[in-house]
Amino acid sequence: MAHGTIVRTIRRAAPDVIAGLKAVGVATVHEAGAISLLPPEIRPIQNGARIAGSAVTVSCPPGDNLMIHAAVDVIEPGDVLVVATTSPSPHGMFGELLAVSVTTRGCHGLVIDAGVRDVADLRAMEFPVWAKTIHAARTTKSGFGSVNLPILCAGVTIRPGDVVVADDDGVAVIEREQAEDVLGAARLRLQKEEQTRSRLAAGDLGLDIYGFRQRLADLGVRWVDTLEE
Repeated sequence: MAHGTIVRTIRRAAPDVIAGLKAVGVATVHEAGAISLLPPEIRPIQNGARIAGSAVTVSCPPGDNLMIHAAVDVIEPGDVLVVATTSPSPHGMFGELLAVSVTTRGCHGLVIDAGVRDVADLRAMEFPVWAKTIHAARTTKSGFGSVNLPILCAGVTIRPGDVVVADDDGVAVIEREQAEDVLGAARLRLQKEEQTRSRLAAGDLGLDIYGFRQRLADLGVRWVDTLEE
């Protein structure tokens, strides 16, 4: 299948797994094995939002958001809309009216490798967005693309149903089949971090906790009391 296809039904990760990945956040999910991070130019337009959900993937021609409108018809509660364009586009591909529409369908947020507009309204609605840029440039609605086929979003391959986790640290993507394993590894990492946090709070140094003194010695780093003769 190629452009011109809208897939109505996709497989999704279990809701409790998605909720768990949201709770641990992007940084921990990445450290636990989610190797796909979107690049830093995909930035949140708000502070403090944290989402996770199954990706509904959309491919659009640049400056044309017809396929986003089509995607609204297949969104299920808890999904995250992930949009890419077939070539770079700064246009405001998504705004307040589309946000009202997808929110009604239970969409948890938007990740888009293009522009968004009506940003004040999106923030007032508390609709979470991670975008490449903010731009008021209008769009057309005359070209076709795809919904729920694999896309390349900001250089990262995202398949429909993959789990998207996004917060102030950026956007991570976990293959649906790996989501439960990544969550288990993330929870183990959080347990270890809690132990480390307690030691740091008690005055222990990271140099000793992590064995970095020996690493410095192996690198030939030397400690001196002073540079004065």
